Amino acid sequence: MAVNLPGLDRLLPVPGVRLGTACAGIKHLDRDDLALLVLDPGTTVSAVFTQSGFRAAPVEVAESRIREGQPRVLLINSGNANAATGEPGVADARELCDHAARRLGDGLGGEQVLPFSTGVIGERLPVDAIRRGIDSTATALSGDGWAAAATAIMTTDTGPKAVSKRIRIEDAEVCITGMAKGSGMLKPDMATLLAFICCDAGICKVALDKLTREVASNSFNRVTIDGDTSTNDAFVIAATGVADHRVIEQAGESYDALRSGLETVACELAQRIVRDGEGATKFVTVRVTGGSTETECLAVAYTIAESPLVKTAIFAGDPNWGRFCMAIGRAGIADLDSGKVSLSLDDVVVARGGLVAEDYVEAAAAEVMARDEYAVNVDLGRGDSKAVVWTSDLSYEYVRINAEYRT
Repeated sequence: MAVNLPGLDRLLPVPGVRLGTACAGIKHLDRDDLALLVLDPGTTVSAVFTQSGFRAAPVEVAESRIREGQPRVLLINSGNANAATGEPGVADARELCDHAARRLGDGLGGEQVLPFSTGVIGERLPVDAIRRGIDSTATALSGDGWAAAATAIMTTDTGPKAVSKRIRIEDAEVCITGMAKGSGMLKPDMATLLAFICCDAGICKVALDKLTREVASNSFNRVTIDGDTSTNDAFVIAATGVADHRVIEQAGESYDALRSGLETVACELAQRIVRDGEGATKFVTVRVTGGSTETECLAVAYTIAESPLVKTAIFAGDPNWGRFCMAIGRAGIADLDSGKVSLSLDDVVVARGGLVAEDYVEAAAAEVMARDEYAVNVDLGRGDSKAVVWTSDLSYEYVRINAEYRT
């Protein structure tokens, strides 16, 4: 069940990136569940990771290595999160990275391999099976492997999510391709469950670190399925530097062009994740305007988007606008003047000045809420700031999926 989830269009190979996949049998025996991304020497890599206090072993390993070294390989498995596994889990992640480096050769060291895992929490990785999968994957690397890799990293996703875009920097064409997975346990506290975007632009590490944080803030940090933050969230941008333009070292025209291209890809991936939210039947954009700060706009938007009462009303198509009022009121805006708040569903005005609009017709609001996708628009009437969050409804199917997740 997904809400207008697009299929995969043609995905552009990114010069300097090779991919491969294999079935390691981590959870299923009928599809690939392991992916390798191998980056050419000279690639710049940046990432943001979950802010959960119960961070998974691969997060701890990958974050330290991306901070201290020059990564060349991304090793990704689905079906097992390698979270809540303690030091043995860290040892498993490091052992598999070492094995991948040895198997790939090319002078690689284990510290240049970054591990990423997603799936069931609290179980050790099947190291032998993944080792065999690495052996198989390492012999079949190709620049055209994005679709297979996007499929291999799925868990409860109903379909793969990957997007490509071409942009120009100076006189050079730059290719951007990204993939992501995520359906539930999803309120990113930096990024989404797992997302990887590669491009052939040239950019220094300091500038890419800044750009990665900005892209995450404007894309993956604007989605929520259920308000739960994963132990394994990671968002990676890799820039191979193959494109023929001057290396980007600071803010400017080239930086802005690259940021715009990356944000376009990241926002599309983020929205596809929401469209494929566990049990989702509706894709809803929550827009909050008229705030004193973007922070308070986000607080209101997320409170609406994560309220179980709002989400079940969205599932039912019930225009019970009091639930939106409830959510706005508990968002923590201490000096909120409810008499200045307005609410609309798409172009149907529900409330003005904190009261139901005189021309409001409930049947019109019900017609909007019966659509597959629409917007909830809130104006706080207290400033010029704004924010957008994308969310889904809360359905019977969401409960079933998560009740049966381990069975």
